[in-house]
Amino acid sequence: MSVEIKVPPVGESITEGTIARWLKANGAAVRANEPVCEVETDKATTEVMAPAGGRLTIGAKEGQKVAIGAVIGQIEEGATAAPSSSAPQSAPAAKRDGTMPATPEPLLSPAARQLAATEGIEPSQLTGSGRGGRITKEDVLAHLQQRSAPPAVSPQPLPSPLPAAEIKPERDRSERRERMTPIRARIAERLLAAQQNAAILTTFNEADMSAVMALRTKYKESFQKRHGVGLGFMSFFVKASIEALRAFPAVNASIDGSDIVYRDYHDIGVAVSTDKGLMVPVLRGAEQLSFAGIEKGIAELAQKARENKISVSDLQGGTFTITNGGIFGSLLSTPILNPPQSAILGMHAIVKRPVAVNDQVVIRPMMYLALSYDHRLIDGREAVSFLVRIKECLESPERMMLEI
Repeated sequence: MSVEIKVPPVGESITEGTIARWLKANGAAVRANEPVCEVETDKATTEVMAPAGGRLTIGAKEGQKVAIGAVIGQIEEGATAAPSSSAPQSAPAAKRDGTMPATPEPLLSPAARQLAATEGIEPSQLTGSGRGGRITKEDVLAHLQQRSAPPAVSPQPLPSPLPAAEIKPERDRSERRERMTPIRARIAERLLAAQQNAAILTTFNEADMSAVMALRTKYKESFQKRHGVGLGFMSFFVKASIEALRAFPAVNASIDGSDIVYRDYHDIGVAVSTDKGLMVPVLRGAEQLSFAGIEKGIAELAQKARENKISVSDLQGGTFTITNGGIFGSLLSTPILNPPQSAILGMHAIVKRPVAVNDQVVIRPMMYLALSYDHRLIDGREAVSFLVRIKECLESPERMMLEI
């Protein structure tokens, strides 16, 4: 009996996707609920599971666009693997007797698989550091670095130098063209639309991070032992943002036609950099979470995004966004709005700088803050006051705990 493999629904607004890669070979034996392929949409990458155990028949090619609910393959229940297949190199090959190898080939992320194929690396040569032994792009890069390390050799006499006229340096002028992924195309479309459809303005301030850093240093070990998660900077910024959003509700609102939609809840988007581009998973009901709850929620969302496990629902419905360019060394930037939101907070690198405190020049760890906002809804006074409120919360973190 054959069971159809269909593209699962991934969100209300998503009607089609692209077959990114088959994880199993055509004719291979698969188990029920085992991932057999990846479908990429303009929101996220989704793994399609085998609806039953048996032999796989592939019905859609990699790179082919498919509608949600379309049949992309079949499972012949109870059947063993075919003697041969023409599936992608990364899929595990079946033995001649129709059984699967005792040790299945490790699962690679899409970015890792593409890099490994480009460099001619067999997946069996790689060791995965991701969840469940999944091989990431960083694992492939580490293997390349190790492979390129020069072997130890005994010194050899140097050849006679050639005349300068005979030395011709090689120049690499090659080019390559790659089709933009649906996610990258969607990111480009949304960023362009944000700049065209909103009156974006950015205001800046700076915060002395001494108090936050001292608090983290004092309690980070006990916090880790108690809650099983590290105490990072992001939880302080989420808490500070919520305090500022409560004081200035227009920053948490959005424009819908001729209406302004105010929200009494705070779903905070946290920008995460992945192999496929920037994603903004949403921490829902952040106003109800403790510092530990915020840190756990952000860690779970970031891991899902980087392992291509993020769902469309995880990326929808945010009311305010925080992006941290400081982890890459950015000192100052003007972040772009995440529509339909009306504001976004930019964090930057913490740098020790001389500042004046009580008429004395002292060295303090300082961070520039940036708030980009839609001037159609938010006035300059509100934007500046909002950023000052965040500065106050960060420089006196006890204010957030006491909610004053």
